[in-house]
Amino acid sequence: QVQLVESGGGLVQAGGSLRLSCAASGSIFSIFNTWGWYRQAPGKRRELVATITSGGSTNYADSVKGRFTISRDNAKDTVYLQMNSLKPEDTAVYYCKLAMDYWGKGTLVTVSP
Repeated sequence: QVQLVESGGGLVQAGGSLRLSCAASGSIFSIFNTWGWYRQAPGKRRELVATITSGGSTNYADSVKGRFTISRDNAKDTVYLQMNSLKPEDTAVYYCKLAMDYWGKGTLVTVSP
């Protein structure tokens, strides 16, 4: 059974940084799959933040371009999201996704003004 576990969320002031991690365990060859980070703010729909393909190609939501960086470590079956210059509107629960089917339970990021 595949499990994804996020970590690294917390409370930070606007302008600060956080680094999220998501590690996969179980019978999954993450190296062949696309990772994604999504987020859901209170009262809003879940939205795509960033993706990274097996070949290392990345894609970002316009709202985070230039501030967030997604990366992966295939040897560790782990994906990261480096978040810089955080804004209060980045406050949300952040979820990682692997391939089409696997989601983590989320980690809360709160950015204070």
